[in-house]
Amino acid sequence: MMKENPYEQHGQGRLALFPITFFSVTLGLGGWAVATQGIERILPVGNLASQVILGLDILVFALVFALYAAKAISHPSAVRREVRHPVTLSFFPAVSIGILLMSVAFLNTNTELSFLLWVVGTILHAGLTLYIMREWITQEHFEIGHMNPAWFIPVVGNLIVPLAGVTHAPADISWFFFSIGIVMWVVLFTVVTYRMIFHRVIPERLLPTLFILVAPPAVGFIAYVKLAGGLDAFGRILFFFAVFMFAFLMTLGARLARIRFFLSWWTYTFPVAALVAACTLMGRLAPSVFFTGMAVVLWVLLSLFILFLGARTAISITRREICVEE
Repeated sequence: MMKENPYEQHGQGRLALFPITFFSVTLGLGGWAVATQGIERILPVGNLASQVILGLDILVFALVFALYAAKAISHPSAVRREVRHPVTLSFFPAVSIGILLMSVAFLNTNTELSFLLWVVGTILHAGLTLYIMREWITQEHFEIGHMNPAWFIPVVGNLIVPLAGVTHAPADISWFFFSIGIVMWVVLFTVVTYRMIFHRVIPERLLPTLFILVAPPAVGFIAYVKLAGGLDAFGRILFFFAVFMFAFLMTLGARLARIRFFLSWWTYTFPVAALVAACTLMGRLAPSVFFTGMAVVLWVLLSLFILFLGARTAISITRREICVEE
């Protein structure tokens, strides 16, 4: 006899299974919008593309937020299970990061809205960071095998705060969040490297999260340059380490290409968008055709890949391959 899925009762099964990981879509679109703004500064193409992408990001964020809020109201036990899960717990800060990315995207066009989004995103992310770190050290069911690059998501959010924070608040607030992000990045990078070398291979579904390793140094570079007021040796270290991590992960391209589609594929997008923005900034600080060209090439590849992911996600939704019990 087929086991009855408890979520299918009352016709609300798919909403109960709506995953917090869906917010990774909004991270990809938000990062794409910010990266596109950087490309528009170095190429005479106007700003229509970034405005369209930002509008799409807002619509998708609102839809995903509404659906997850409905899930939280209708199926609070399902949300609690995600909070206690060693993988999905780290995706909750994607909500605050999505808000912070919109703040960055509006920084040059609507300062008041950017400030409001920054305040909401910063407060929310601070609370989520404290909660998640407390869970990491007080829970009794996490093991080293549960460690994966998604754990960097709360860390990256702290590094995003200064991107708009240097404009909206005293510098020490941005330094505070930058310090949390950069130190915890080193700590978690050490742990995740140990886990990948000496323990079992990360499950196929989570392999795309390896690209999150690019995000902390790439975002950290942009944040540091804004805080320091220019490019120095430490900024170069962050930038070139981000480039190295991207090059290293590209050596896994053949293996990653064989993975069947999961929603986790969207985790490719934000780190690459962050690297595009870092290359654009580096191209302005240390004028070079190489950095500018790298930014443009990566942006084109990112744009094509996001269009592909959008189509593939839509197909998976119509086939009912998403929001299923895992």
